[in-house]
Formats: sequence, structure tokens, C-alpha cells
Amino acid sequence: MKDFIKKIILTCLIAFGFISCSDYLDLVPDDTPTIATVFENRNGALRYRVTLYSYLPNFQDFQRNPSQMSGDESWINDAAFDAFGGTKPGVIARGFQSVGSTAFDSWGRMYAGIRDCNVFLNEIGGAIDLTDLERKKWEAEAKTLKAYYHFYLMRMYGPIPIVKENLSVNSAPNEVQVARNSVDDVTNYIVELLDEALVDLPASLPNDESDYGMINKPVAAAIKARVLVTAASPLFNGNSDYASFVDAEGNNLINTTFDAIKWEKAATACKEAIDLAEAAGHALYTFNPAEVNETLSDTTLLKMAIRGSFTSRTSNEVIWAATGRLVSDQRRSMARLATPGATTFTLRNAIESFHAPTMRVAEMFYSENGVPINEDVNFDYSNRFTTTAASQEHLYYVQPNFVTAKLHLNREARFYASLGFDGNVWYGHGVPDDEDLLIVEAKQFQRAGLQDESGTIGYSATGYFAKKLAHYKTTINVNGARLGPETYAWPVIRLADLYLMYAEALNETSTGTPAPAVYEYVDKVRERAGLESVVSSWTTHSNLPNKPSTTEGMRAIIQKERTIELIFEGNRFWDLRRWKKASEAMNKPIRGWNINGQTTETYYNVQTLYQPTFSSKDYLWPISLTTVLRNKELIQNPGW
Repeated sequence: MKDFIKKIILTCLIAFGFISCSDYLDLVPDDTPTIATVFENRNGALRYRVTLYSYLPNFQDFQRNPSQMSGDESWINDAAFDAFGGTKPGVIARGFQSVGSTAFDSWGRMYAGIRDCNVFLNEIGGAIDLTDLERKKWEAEAKTLKAYYHFYLMRMYGPIPIVKENLSVNSAPNEVQVARNSVDDVTNYIVELLDEALVDLPASLPNDESDYGMINKPVAAAIKARVLVTAASPLFNGNSDYASFVDAEGNNLINTTFDAIKWEKAATACKEAIDLAEAAGHALYTFNPAEVNETLSDTTLLKMAIRGSFTSRTSNEVIWAATGRLVSDQRRSMARLATPGATTFTLRNAIESFHAPTMRVAEMFYSENGVPINEDVNFDYSNRFTTTAASQEHLYYVQPNFVTAKLHLNREARFYASLGFDGNVWYGHGVPDDEDLLIVEAKQFQRAGLQDESGTIGYSATGYFAKKLAHYKTTINVNGARLGPETYAWPVIRLADLYLMYAEALNETSTGTPAPAVYEYVDKVRERAGLESVVSSWTTHSNLPNKPSTTEGMRAIIQKERTIELIFEGNRFWDLRRWKKASEAMNKPIRGWNINGQTTETYYNVQTLYQPTFSSKDYLWPISLTTVLRNKELIQNPGW
């Protein structure tokens, strides 16, 4: 019977997938007895429930997740870019997007997921041995996923067709030509689904691997918060650039009149999500030194708390995580360190190192005083690219006496926890003693540096490494010349993200001086990072001491705080779009160090790797030409 059910499900999925991929429609096959057979008992319904989660984006795969290497956070060297077929990481940032070749196109996949959610919701009542409580919970999960798939499409494409019910195969030709709904209508429908789901979802899940990544109240509430923050942001709230973007009746698909109430709704949703998360036991992560059974310095503990907030699979800060286990991105983000017993040949085979943070990212992090380096009255900003020797006080950040750029010294802990660079100390990976830390050697022909200009893809194009993405327990399997990874699931939403969304939404509802809670929730994140409060830091160390006292000033502070705290997590790519700041960021050069340099004098020279271009059309994805031709009611996004 189990094999029969598997075959039936597989047949249904193939049939549905063919229809979805060819017509992008949600049709109900007329063999309803077959579907009824799938849902005749709990086991069949359980199997179908699992498929609903399978449509979630591959957050951890940089070839399938545009937010990792399609913005200004990370860059990929030309050899690696050319080596990848299909969807190339970085293709959007290089300006190669088109209607004939839509990178990371999610239209068919997301609508397939929506279709199966509808099938599940229609048929789940037929499972005779399913308890009412369990049925309601599974229905709530399906509604949440259906809402999320609509949101994922809206964030990419803007106005999209809402699919409340699947169409019948007997639908008339005009019924399958579906028009786009406005962003406001899509947002309202998503929120309606999530509100329905919140009633029947559990407050928390058992601490069981089988439930990892599944949906509960805090997850649904956090998704709702993100949806409403996105809808309230400048891209979708009062965007006059889309004045001529209308449907067949002349109605705006993206509103051109700013609505302050949207920020109020977003703030309320964020606070509700925070309350649910904290009630379920979620809290900002702190590192437990008992994990390594070593006496560690306060500096190392602070760095490990920052790294672990993302990489710890047991972190109670993570509200929702992908179900997969991250392996390949660790290999591509690590520097080849002087691991005991590992030869350069072994390291080259184990670690590819082409996930390269940009110089811009290195400059974004605060100084040790918790303010931007170009505002810090004590930071030598104009000479940041000149070199100097690290002192003993930098012991846990940079190898003492190592000559490096001033840019790398006297920075906040998140800078050192998130980035690897020439001369940087790197905790873990088989070395638990923080008095004898591994050192990054990134000049040409050194262990972590470019070995050969041809025939290899395994090098950082900028001289920086995404340390944050590598779990500290991941080690080199010396004999097998590969990683022995400590895997973790990619966090989609964590508590720090919610805190900063709440601060942002609340700040936008403020008139004059921001509300006290704005500072409170930003300061919660800063405190975990080892920084003083916003007001104290700016008053004492910034050349703009009054910046936090205005809504505009706090907006800039919160936006930078989000970039720093959530670096490499896939948020900045979307944040720049919703803030309408991508055109500013993505028309500046991508820079790094001279990775061909073999000496301090030659290496520490800033190089321009690429000059990207970004125009107003790039804020929304193009709908593929194939899709538009098949559905004449679809209006293409402006500029494509």
C-alpha cells in the first residue's frame, strides 16, 4: 500500500508539474478518486504535507538563492563564475538578466507550491484516521506556506495573480488567462491567510529533529511581520515611479500614494511576533564555552556568540530555519587556514574559497566605538587603506605585529566574527585554544591566497572570506582532502532580525524624536555585539552626535545596523530593494585588495573588480517571455 501511495503521489506531482511548467496554471485534474486515495488516511496525507515544504526556496544554495551573490555583499571570481552552468551566481549583479533568460526564476516553482497547498486544503478532510487537532494544525501549515509562496513571488515580481482556488481542467480558455493583482491586494490576502493559520498553529514545536524547520505560531507571525514591513517600505508604499504601471482597467498595481498606516500595521505585527517568539523561549544567542571545554577570553566568547547566532543548529535565537544542512557554502566561504597536518594541496581540494565579501562590506562595519568609521572622530578614516603593524591588544583579532591595513584594526567584534582577511585570527576548526589561533595568510601563493591565475576557481576575488558562514567545529579531513563539516540549517528568520524590523517600523511611525522602544530594540542587538547604546555611542564618538535624535537619522542607523547584524544572511539584497536604495548601492564599483600581490606593499592596494549597473527596472524581476506569451493577461514589469 505504501509503494502504491508513493507511485500515486509521484504521478500526481509529475502531472501537476507538467501543467504548471507549461501553462503556469493551477488546474485540478479530473481523476479526483486518485487524489482521494492519497488522502484516504493519515500516512498519505502526511506524505503530501511533506511535499508542501519541498517548494521552499533553497536558501542555503547560492546557485538558487539570488540574495547571496547578486548584490554588493559578496562577489565571485571570474573563473568560478564561468565554471558554473545554468544559474550563475552573480549573474544579476553583472547585469545579465533579461526576459529571455530570467535568473533565479521562481514563477513556476512557487505557483506549483501554491497549487499543491490548495489540493492539500481541499482534500485533507478525507483522511479518516487524522485527529481534528492534527488536521487543523496541518491545514494551518499549508495556509502559512501558501502565504509565504505568494509573498516570495510578490517580493520578486511585485503585483502577481492571487490563486485562492485551483482551476478545473474544464475551465474555459478565458478563465485560464489570469491577470495580476495589485501589491496591496496580494498583501491583504497573505495577511488573511496568516491570521487564519495563527489560530491553529502550536506555540512551539517539540525539540525533535523531525519537526525542525516546521511551522509554528512564531514562524507564521514572523512571516507576517516581514510581509507587512515589505509592503510598508518605499518600493511598494507611495512609489511614484510606478504611476503608469496599471492593469487593464487603469488601476495602479503598485500604489503611488504613501500610507502611514502601513507602517503602524507593520509595527504591531512585529511586536506580536516578538512576543510570541519570546514566550516560546526564543532569545538572543550566547555562546557556551562548555562546548569546547576551554577557558576562552571574553573577546573570543563575544565573537563566538555572534558567529553562533547564525551557525548554531541548537540556537534558540533562530525562529525559522531551512530543513537542509549547510555543507557546500561552508567550503566556499572558508579561508584555507594553516590547519595542523593539512598541506596546501589538501586545503586546495577541501576549500574552494570563492565566496568573497566585498571591500564595501569591510567598510560598513562600525569602529570599536560602535559608529560608522567615516563618522568616528577617533578613526583614521582618510588613511584606512594604509598599513600599520597590529599591536598586542589586537591579539584575538589580528596576529600581533602583523602589518595590515588600518581598515582592519580597531573595529567592532562583528567585523572580526563575520570576516576573514590577511593576518586575521580565526577561532576553531580543530584548534580550541584561543591563545594559539589559526591565522589567515591571503597573499598570492600563501595558503589562503591565489595560487595560480589559471586553472582554479578556489580563491577569493577580494581577499576577504565569509567567516560567519563557517561553523567553528568544521574541520579538514586531511586524508580525504575534504571538509568534515559541522552542518547547520540556514536561518531564514531569527530574533535579531525581528528586533530590527520592529525598530524600523516603529521609527517610521514616529514624528520628531523616535519612540523610546526604537532605541531599546536596536540596543538589544548592539549589546549582544558588545557595543554601547546608540545614543551613548553617537554622543561620545560620532561627528554627528545628534543623528539618533531624528527619524531620518535613526532610519540610517537602523538600515546600517540591519546590514551589519544580518550580513551574508540574504537580507541586504531584499532590503536595498524595498528601501529603494539598490540603485545607489549597485551603481558603485565592486572593490577588493590586489590578490596578485605577494608582499605587503603590493597586496594592500585597492582594486576595482567590476562596475555594476542598476536601473529602475531592476527593482522587480522580469516575468519570463514564455510565461507572458502563454498568459496574455499578464502585464510585463516596467522596463522589461
